Amino acid sequence: MSSASRICVTAPASIGNVAAGFDVLGMALQPQTPGIWRDRVTVTYADCDALTIEGRFASAVPGHPDENLCMIAARLVRQRLSLDDVALSVTLDKGLPAGSGLGSSSASAVAAAVATCELLDPGRSRTKRILQVLDIARQTEAHATGAGHLDNVAPCLLGGLQLLTPLGPRAVAWPAELLLVVASPDFAVKTRDARAVLPQQVSAQLAVEHASNLAGLILALQTHDFLLIQATLRDLLAEPHRAALVPGFAQAKAGALAAGALGCSLSGAGPAVFAVCQAAKVEAVSVALANGFTAYGHSADAQVCQAAQLGAIDRIERL
Repeated sequence: MSSASRICVTAPASIGNVAAGFDVLGMALQPQTPGIWRDRVTVTYADCDALTIEGRFASAVPGHPDENLCMIAARLVRQRLSLDDVALSVTLDKGLPAGSGLGSSSASAVAAAVATCELLDPGRSRTKRILQVLDIARQTEAHATGAGHLDNVAPCLLGGLQLLTPLGPRAVAWPAELLLVVASPDFAVKTRDARAVLPQQVSAQLAVEHASNLAGLILALQTHDFLLIQATLRDLLAEPHRAALVPGFAQAKAGALAAGALGCSLSGAGPAVFAVCQAAKVEAVSVALANGFTAYGHSADAQVCQAAQLGAIDRIERL
């Protein structure tokens, strides 16, 4: 067991799919406004299991230990290590809105998994720790959404833009001159509901176009080909079916593109929307995204973000 008596881990917000990469591409976010859009989990030894939830969005997540993702992740770690007799106190500082499309469930699961692993199973190599946490977080995410996908989990854990490959997550370089404007409206969309509207099959033609589009985006990012980024930063699979779940999305997207964004799409399952642009276009794109939701009677918190270089595995405090 760890020599530290308490482990605290901070996990960032993230964008799933990143338009072109349904379930296989995700990006960790670093808002320019300090201290927002993150979950922070502290795990320590206790006489009996205990769960404490605090923070701005505490009321939006389940308070019962059997339903809270942090405690579920912690218990899975404990079970894997055959340490079921070790009681844990888990505290979640919830800084991410639930059902937002910003990777809220992944942030809670990843932060709790990393913290519990570091407390109960110290000394593992970085590679083994990553594999350990990815597996635990996948199971925890499945509890929340019905599917154990990793497109939010991987960037939340590792930072940056991550592509899920047959050999695991691989980092993809993101051009430093490209910023993201992310607008989070004042309503939620459940990931289960967003997945339920997706078709179970697609045509061969669409499958080919999707593969070409994703490959094109990865190439464009590596070569800083902004024209190709503009042509490929689009969602051919999920957005056409999910757009109706997000009132104001079509208007927000049209406004962002008219304001100079290279691309605009739903962040994961939504309702958050992200647009990619250069610094000179940030203000106009931010206004356009917010106005799109305002037209439908909703407010939206628009934040300018960069790709977060540090994920939860590099944001561990041993207390």
